[in-house]
Amino acid sequence: MLADDHRMLREGLRRSMVDQGFDVVGEARDGDEAVRLAEELKPDVILMDVTMPEMDGVEATRQIKEALPDTRVVMLTMHADQEVLASAIRAGASGYLVKDCSTEEIASAVRMAASGETALSPQLAASMLDEVRRMDQPTSEDERVITRREEEVLQLIADGCSTPEVAERLFISQKTVKNHLASIYQKLDARDRTQAVLQAVRMGIVHLD
Repeated sequence: MLADDHRMLREGLRRSMVDQGFDVVGEARDGDEAVRLAEELKPDVILMDVTMPEMDGVEATRQIKEALPDTRVVMLTMHADQEVLASAIRAGASGYLVKDCSTEEIASAVRMAASGETALSPQLAASMLDEVRRMDQPTSEDERVITRREEEVLQLIADGCSTPEVAERLFISQKTVKNHLASIYQKLDARDRTQAVLQAVRMGIVHLD
């Protein structure tokens, strides 16, 4: 499903997504309509504009995730803003793209979201890095929150690797990767990969380059 207040952009996104093999089940012109249509259509993934009338995309995402926790939301924003990113993470979004990205990048983000992965555009990753560079970083071994292997897994996730890619690079099974992720979520009090990465970056456990 698409949610954007600009008709031309919606039409362009629809054509592009159809060309990429997706079924576009509906279009919303504002946040209120996005919430209503999502509850009616129950789409797998929503491409959600951040700035819309009536209700912004972050609040719409929050309401949709409360009603439909299995629906994935990929946010589209005009600017790489860490405050928007943080708000979107708290709202439960699964992907974050700046609007000047390519059709292929959007399609990849939708596929990743549908499979439970998280996608960050390079601009937003850099924005997050700018934020955490201003924060104190833990240096003592006594401050280690997760194991070294879990750090390796989380760093690869932060680098944009999927579960199969992490398994291949670390020469472990996908089940082991998922077990490590479950442990990481518990230790970092995170709900999903995105929250875990954000928390780990803030703590200086992993880094975004």
